[in-house]
Amino acid sequence: MSSHFQPQGIYSAQWIPADAQGRLDRQALAELVKFAKGHGIHGILALGSTGEFPQFSPEGRKEVLTVLADLMDGLPWIVNVSDIRPRVAVELGRFARELGASAIGLMPPMFFPVSPADQLAYFLHVADAVDLPVMLYNFPELTGKRIPIETVAAFADRAPMCAIKQSGGEFAYHQELIALGRQKKFVVMSGSDTRLPEVFALGAAGAIGGLVNIVPELMVAIYCECIEKQPSDAITAAHRMKEVGRVIDQLNFPLNVAAGLEARGLNPGAPKTIVSPESRVLYTKIVGELGALFTDWQLSPARQMA
Repeated sequence: MSSHFQPQGIYSAQWIPADAQGRLDRQALAELVKFAKGHGIHGILALGSTGEFPQFSPEGRKEVLTVLADLMDGLPWIVNVSDIRPRVAVELGRFARELGASAIGLMPPMFFPVSPADQLAYFLHVADAVDLPVMLYNFPELTGKRIPIETVAAFADRAPMCAIKQSGGEFAYHQELIALGRQKKFVVMSGSDTRLPEVFALGAAGAIGGLVNIVPELMVAIYCECIEKQPSDAITAAHRMKEVGRVIDQLNFPLNVAAGLEARGLNPGAPKTIVSPESRVLYTKIVGELGALFTDWQLSPARQMA
């Protein structure tokens, strides 16, 4: 069952800054969104894995969504409502619908074992209760569960599926999903930030990435040349994305995204979990290395663009 809405282009997997008490930093969030929008992003994923959604209570997630709704200015946005509790996913989805979200995102419920049949039942239950287009969200490295191709196909036949986000290490799965999407009328959005030319050559509609928060202009340039056939130096941008990936992968996700934001002159807020002295050393190292690259590439610090 196809949806009237389908994402296209470069979406920010939006970082959500908080203070040392875990409270949303509204001003910092507004500055991050302004920075990304100023570089021509096409949309936003709210409260995805880069947004560290498990760190927020349901009411905290609603607060984030309320703030983001005022920042969109017509930009499409998808709200990840994934939760181990179906009632919470439904509650968040209906709240997102009231705020004017374009679609919801759904990961498999985490922690406990879930069969493919129960995954499908969960997805269908939330989709039916929320009544918005749905983007399935496959990230088995985080959820512990892969969404099988058969489950994707069955969901697409019975619900308003607009897309699937493919994240994680199984790059080859893009090809199967893109082929199925052509049959079932949904699109694939990739989380492989550092492999965008390959993703677009396979037929993906766009990308939803954490690195969009840090170097949106690089990812938009690759999309514009590969998909929209606009003149751009996509080769240089793709090489630089790999360099960013090489440096940032020294530290675990999502703390490494915070380091990248700081290197770019943006405020990532305080860590939402305990950070060891060893990770703090790596964090500082990444800030310095990325900062040097950004200076060499003449990427203006965000604070100079405000």
